[in-house]
Amino acid sequence: MKFLVLGAGTQGSAAAFDLLRDERVEKVVMADVLARAVHPALAPHWGGRLETRVVDARAEDEVRRAMCGATGVLCALPYHFNCDMARLAVDAGVHFADLGGNTEIVLKQRSLDAEARRRNTSVVPDTGLAPGIVNVLAQAGIDEMDTTDSARMWVGGLPRNPKPPLNYQIVYSLEGVLDYYVTPAQVLADGKRTRVEALSGVEEIEFPSVGRLEAFYTAGGVSTMPDRYEGRIGTLEYKTLRYPGHATIMRAIRDLGLLDDDVVEFRGAEINPRQFFVERATPHLANPLGDDIVVARVEVCGRREGRPHRVRFDLLDHCDEATGFTAMARTTGFALSATALLQARGEVSGPGVRTPDEALPPRRFIEELASRGIHAPRSALTPAGE
Repeated sequence: MKFLVLGAGTQGSAAAFDLLRDERVEKVVMADVLARAVHPALAPHWGGRLETRVVDARAEDEVRRAMCGATGVLCALPYHFNCDMARLAVDAGVHFADLGGNTEIVLKQRSLDAEARRRNTSVVPDTGLAPGIVNVLAQAGIDEMDTTDSARMWVGGLPRNPKPPLNYQIVYSLEGVLDYYVTPAQVLADGKRTRVEALSGVEEIEFPSVGRLEAFYTAGGVSTMPDRYEGRIGTLEYKTLRYPGHATIMRAIRDLGLLDDDVVEFRGAEINPRQFFVERATPHLANPLGDDIVVARVEVCGRREGRPHRVRFDLLDHCDEATGFTAMARTTGFALSATALLQARGEVSGPGVRTPDEALPPRRFIEELASRGIHAPRSALTPAGE
């Protein structure tokens, strides 16, 4: 098996590292527009089974040449590249998976389904942490039910040692985080697709070993599940987790226009408020040590064999000091590589374009995560009122 990893940042490096732990993988090529040094954890493999290559994702001929001979392509580029990269992979007849995060782009990727089936190629977008892992966990819960009333997902990438005022550190692109804070989220309410305001619906939840966190609606995490389950599940929603107080501050920043993505004139100069905010905030929110945690909970309620049934999955992951990979890099990058390996081994639901909850067998995927030290123990709970 040979794999091409597009994007040599932290998440792409984590995915490449995980692929190289599988002895059946003959070659991993990491491609990036920049000629950058490999992550320290990858250094022992460089020049052997690991190759690096400078490739500009905007140059389709370069990408096609890089894809030639690959078993699968893993895309860890910014999500606006995903549709074009998936199209090129289907043209090349190789499997494709990406980290996703933008549902509108996933819907565009759906148009590749017929051609992917014709070429016996699997395309799995939205396969990181959220969307990704939590959607598969939600599907595992739904599969247990005869009828499902609700499926709720909560996920947060958090600093282990929070610092005011935001009690947050950058665990992936800050631009991506802010996009989720301004884009309306899609949920199922009373079985119907509904849009809700980002940063709304604030609730507090207690997590063992972490403490009390707040949750609020953000876009992207449910992927296409509302489309799939409209009219079949009453409530389906995703919320981001942060330390208490974060949503109030970010709503104020947003409502003051500081996250607007349009160019405005200021004292004779043109500026973009969001880009200005990113530039000013990044030094205050960056943590070169990593030192993060990922917290996730998925809870599904319904009926099984005529009785109320409730299932919960809880996930807690930490920065790995031995490899230097953050918890966010592990949970996103390893989810991507696990998916690519399942595709290569023919263990997905078949060719075509399918999101993780459609493509990946939940039990096998959960086992793959556990083998990587990412555990999401399941518990069956007595529903409220029982």
